[in-house]
Amino acid sequence: HGVTTMDPESARTSQPQGSLGKSGVSLLSGRGLGAALTPRGKHYACGSIAAFTNIMVTFPIQKVLFRQQLHGVRAREAVGQLQRDGMRNLYRGLLPPLLQKTTTVAIMFGLYEDFSHVLLDQLSTGSGIPELVTRSFAAALAGTAEAALMPFERVQTLLQDHRHHGRFHNTGHTFRTLLREYGVKECYRGLVPVLIRNGPSNMLFFGLRGPIKEQLPEASSRTGHLVNDFVCGGVLGAALGIMFYPLNVVKSRAQSQVGGAFRPCGEVLMTVWRERGGSVAMLFRGAHLNYHRSLLSWGIINATYELLLKVF
Repeated sequence: HGVTTMDPESARTSQPQGSLGKSGVSLLSGRGLGAALTPRGKHYACGSIAAFTNIMVTFPIQKVLFRQQLHGVRAREAVGQLQRDGMRNLYRGLLPPLLQKTTTVAIMFGLYEDFSHVLLDQLSTGSGIPELVTRSFAAALAGTAEAALMPFERVQTLLQDHRHHGRFHNTGHTFRTLLREYGVKECYRGLVPVLIRNGPSNMLFFGLRGPIKEQLPEASSRTGHLVNDFVCGGVLGAALGIMFYPLNVVKSRAQSQVGGAFRPCGEVLMTVWRERGGSVAMLFRGAHLNYHRSLLSWGIINATYELLLKVF
């Protein structure tokens, strides 16, 4: 996951390099109404558009990855399954991730900015708490808030699972069926692995983004900045994708179930572990594709977000 304000470059788009002020509005005077909205509207809007761009490009790759996570099959077999499903079903299930990602990435970027400003105002003045700690807490809060939109992930899982093609027709129908037959709780099946994933991954992204970008060659043009932002976001996204991959496997397995008991996260993991012969390689099947998808996804999101911040 990723935002930008822990690195001086993002600050450069709105204020003097290295100065992360407590009042975004006051530091952005002279840039018009768009700048005045920066602490809230601007970051939310840029995050949302960046996520939209990414989803349209990477959705087919995500479907292949999902099949690997769920069934433990090779990439070629997963692609074969999609080919047998036909072009008509290739973008089936697009609406939930489109709604979810455009909203969650907006929340991730926007709430991180908002929480950072509030916490820096409240805690940093004379408290002795390092800014890194304050920003890490803001990142964790933003990641936890994202989990409120998990029902979209839940519906996406069901629509992508070919075993449910006959039962669930589209996004609206799936939501109505789950709510009518099982209640709101069913929409949040698999919440625990999502919570475990979101907070720490946000903290690591925000915390490491600045130091990584500082190691890249200094950019002197807009294209150079775009490449650096793509590389920085992509590398971090890919690394975090590998790190938290088993949690996504557990989430996919838990969410492919409809009705019945809610099994603990550890129990689901052990079930998958036994089914795949106690093999770490099998548990991580699909991780190489996830690496490339995350590299592309977070590269696109990060570069698009930074570009939009400069344009608006």
